Amino acid sequence: MGIVQDQSLKNTIVTYIGFVFGAINTLFLYTNFISDNYYGLVTFILSTALILMPLLAFGAHNTLVRYFSSFKTKDGLYSFLTMMLFMPLALIISIALIIYFCYNPLADLLSGENAIIKGYLWHIFATAIALSYFEVFYAWSKVHLQSVFGNFMKEVFHRICIMLLLFAVYFKWITVEQFISGIVIIYSIRMIIMMLYAFNLRLPIFKFRRLDKFKEIVQFSTLIIIAGSVSVLLLDIDKFMISQYIKIEEVAYYGVAIYIASVIAVPSRSMLQITSPLTAKFINDDDFLSLKSLYNKSSLNLLIISGLIFVLIISNLQDLYRIIPEEFSGGFYIVLMVGIAKLYDNFLGNNNSILFNSDYYKIALILGVFLALITIGFNMYFIPKYGIEGAALATFLAVLIYNTAKLLFVKLKFNMMPFSGSTLIVLLVTVVLSFVFYFMKLPFHAIINIALKGIITVILYMVIVYKLNLSEDISNILNRYLKR
Repeated sequence: MGIVQDQSLKNTIVTYIGFVFGAINTLFLYTNFISDNYYGLVTFILSTALILMPLLAFGAHNTLVRYFSSFKTKDGLYSFLTMMLFMPLALIISIALIIYFCYNPLADLLSGENAIIKGYLWHIFATAIALSYFEVFYAWSKVHLQSVFGNFMKEVFHRICIMLLLFAVYFKWITVEQFISGIVIIYSIRMIIMMLYAFNLRLPIFKFRRLDKFKEIVQFSTLIIIAGSVSVLLLDIDKFMISQYIKIEEVAYYGVAIYIASVIAVPSRSMLQITSPLTAKFINDDDFLSLKSLYNKSSLNLLIISGLIFVLIISNLQDLYRIIPEEFSGGFYIVLMVGIAKLYDNFLGNNNSILFNSDYYKIALILGVFLALITIGFNMYFIPKYGIEGAALATFLAVLIYNTAKLLFVKLKFNMMPFSGSTLIVLLVTVVLSFVFYFMKLPFHAIINIALKGIITVILYMVIVYKLNLSEDISNILNRYLKR
């Protein structure tokens, strides 16, 4: 776990830096510098672009991770990399033509409940292209086990740039419409920088030879589009569907609550940048002993870290809502439901990587499609009935079903489960501390309350983890810094 620990720690630090900037933007700048309907529009544009991203990428970013380590000759490898660079263009060009010739019907379809959406289809499409190729170039660097710079670009760069744009709106240097166009430009610049970094690691040599695995690769890429779409649907379809049933301002209110809960996903996002290519390598090498070890350790370590974050969020949520505009502060149950779902995601460790880098990915994809349909159905039922809390309930139920199915599938096919005695203790500590600190009322200003509760929570939680030696990896890291 040496390289995993090293890059996971760096990625976690980088990702949290990004989340700090994102939190400032989401909780304070967006909510005060632009109107609620434009904030909802920005959230809708980015969510819809994310939904399109796996389709436009043609699964190339996942395929690159899956097959990179299986090529043993330079000619085969460079032919494969050439294929990964050009493959997304097939769908990008096709969809661009569809939008060009069918713009008005598509715009009318998307803007039925909110007319403001109609003029922004090309913004959505351009952002989706930038997101797609960014992921391809990021995967290019990950297969060379270099994920930290890409993680910085993914988590920090665009948030700093958007913060600068928000201040430009506040000082009336640009209009809100120009701000939205600026977001598209920022994502495009980010993609170009990632491309230059990836090509610095390995400059492509274009070879257009037909690969022996050509049919297998295309089949995997086609099917992995579904997998990527399922994952994104579970994360972003709620924001898209809210705009189809209720006012777009509600997307902004929902987005703030979701952002708070999404902080719990940071450890998983950081660790999986490096565990994903390692998982693919272990599977390609039939090294199932190492795979099982990685599965168990990634699950336990992610659960411990995300459990701490969950306690911090739940215990400080009331004080946090006291320092943001009142209309954004009604999302306790949204944060709770989505937070539990994110905690479950972390508990699965590298489960996703195991499924989609193995020979069983087709069955997993069929399961994913079924779950995506259920997710859409849940949203269609719960959003009109319960509004944005209904969207959170739909997400919670979908993730609960989907993750349980994936957990049982890996047990059935690989005879591996991430449970241990430490797992139960971590869950118990997380529940007890969340309950205790949520009802602990401090008499100071909200910011002071958050700081005090945060310090007490972190110290108490980590002392319990360390004293009980719940994780060897985390204890080793703490020992390293305590000895210093």
